[in-house]
Amino acid sequence: MKVKAAYIHIPFCEHLCFYCDFYKVFLKGQPVDQYVEALNNEMNLYVDQKQEMQSIYIGGGTPTSLTAQQLDCLLLHVRNHFSLANNGEFTIEVNPGDVTKDKLRIMQNYGINRISMGVQTFNDSLLKKIGRKHSQQDIYRTLQLFQDSYCQNITIDLMYGLPGQTVADVVHSIKEALKWQLPHLSLYSLILENQTVFANLMRKGKLILPDEDTEIEMFNRAKCLLEDNGLYQYEISNFGKENYWSQHNLTYWNNQNYYGFGAGASGYLGHMRYRNHSPIQHYLQMVNSQQQPIVEREILTVSNQMEEFMFLGLRKLQGISDEQFYSQFGCHLTEIYGHCLQRLVQQKLLKYHNGNYSLTERGLMIGNEVFEQFLLD
Repeated sequence: MKVKAAYIHIPFCEHLCFYCDFYKVFLKGQPVDQYVEALNNEMNLYVDQKQEMQSIYIGGGTPTSLTAQQLDCLLLHVRNHFSLANNGEFTIEVNPGDVTKDKLRIMQNYGINRISMGVQTFNDSLLKKIGRKHSQQDIYRTLQLFQDSYCQNITIDLMYGLPGQTVADVVHSIKEALKWQLPHLSLYSLILENQTVFANLMRKGKLILPDEDTEIEMFNRAKCLLEDNGLYQYEISNFGKENYWSQHNLTYWNNQNYYGFGAGASGYLGHMRYRNHSPIQHYLQMVNSQQQPIVEREILTVSNQMEEFMFLGLRKLQGISDEQFYSQFGCHLTEIYGHCLQRLVQQKLLKYHNGNYSLTERGLMIGNEVFEQFLLD
C-alpha cells in the first residue's frame, strides 16, 4: 500500500464562520498543547519510520490560530515523521490577519512551500455577513507578507452565491485577486450544510440567496476573467497554472490513499475509508491510550471503488479514461456503466474523446446530478 499524502487537522478557530461544517471549536480554553502532542502520538501509531510524502496538508479550523511556539512544535512533529519528495507540496491553510513574521519564519524553516488562504470575498460588508473576522486590508497585508518573503505558491478561496452578493461583487473580488498574480484560485459556491448558522437561518426563512441563474452568471463571469489571465479550470472549483495544480487535492480526485490525522479527520488506507472521533476529549483519550482514534470505518467493495473512481475522477476537466479503469478493475468502463455513459453523452452532460469521458460545460454546472447517476446504476 503506497501512501504519499497526509492531512493534519487543526480544529481550533477564534471565530466560527456561518457556512462552515468542518469540525472546529472555539480556541479559547481548549487543550491546544495536549492536542499537538496527541497528533504526534497518532502519527506514531501509523508511521514507524520517516516516510516520504508527495503532499502534506495542514488544514482546519485555523492552523494559524496556534501560537508561534505551538506551530513550531506541530511542524517539528510532522517533519519527524515525514520527509517531502523533491517536487513535493507542503501546504498550510492561513486566515488573513493571523500570520506574524515569527509564524512565517517557522513555516519557512520546516519547508512549507504552499499557502492556502481563506479569503472568500474582498467585500468587507459581505465578510461580516458570512461571519468572517478579517477585512479586505487584512487580505492585502497578508498577501504582501507572503510575497515579500518570496513565497509565490499562494492559492486563495473565493465564494459565490452568498447572501446579498451580486455579480458585480464576484467580478470585483476576482479582479482584486488577479492584481496579485496568484498562480491558483479556488472558487466555491455556497452550500447550505446541516448544523451551520446559515442552514438554521434558511429553515427560519431568514436567509435570502441569489437565484440559480444569477449563480451561473457569477461563475461564468469569474471563469472568463480567470482564464483570460492564464488561470485555467482543471477541476470543478479550481483554477490554476498547470505547474501549480493542487497535488494534495489531486490525491483525492485520483482516489489515492492518504493519512488523516487529528480530531474529525478522515483518511483512506487500502480499501478502507475512516473517520476519527470529533470531540477533542474523546480523540485525546483514545490516542493517549495508544489506540487509533477511529470512530467509523468503511471497507469499500469493488462496486464502491468503481463508483468513487467515477464521481471523483469526473471532477477533473480531463475526466477519466477507460485505460485507467481497466488497469484498476480488469474490465472496461462500458461493461459496468455503458448505458449510463451513453445516456449522459446523449444528454450532452458528458463528452467522449480518445477513450476519455469528461464533463461538458453543461455537465460542469450540475456535476452532482451527473455523479448521482453512477450511484443509481
